[in-house]
Amino acid sequence: MVNIEIIGYLAGIIVAMSLLPQIIKAWKTKSTKDISIVWTAIYMVGLSLWITYGIGISSYPLILTISIELAMASSLCILKLRYG
Repeated sequence: MVNIEIIGYLAGIIVAMSLLPQIIKAWKTKSTKDISIVWTAIYMVGLSLWITYGIGISSYPLILTISIELAMASSLCILKLRYG
């Protein structure tokens, strides 16, 4: 693996994990009143476009880490819709 790909994986994982505290808080408190559903939807569309771009340039670090981030954003969206 090329060293720059390792940096890509690390960067993507760290950014994806930034959603984890919010997901945990929303799940524990059953409250998502401070989370905008519009922001979440726009964010998920942007992530989907990043995945498409990653596929287009065959960037596996980008595809994998943004897919993880999209899964986490989807979890947050589900919590928003459930506890909104």
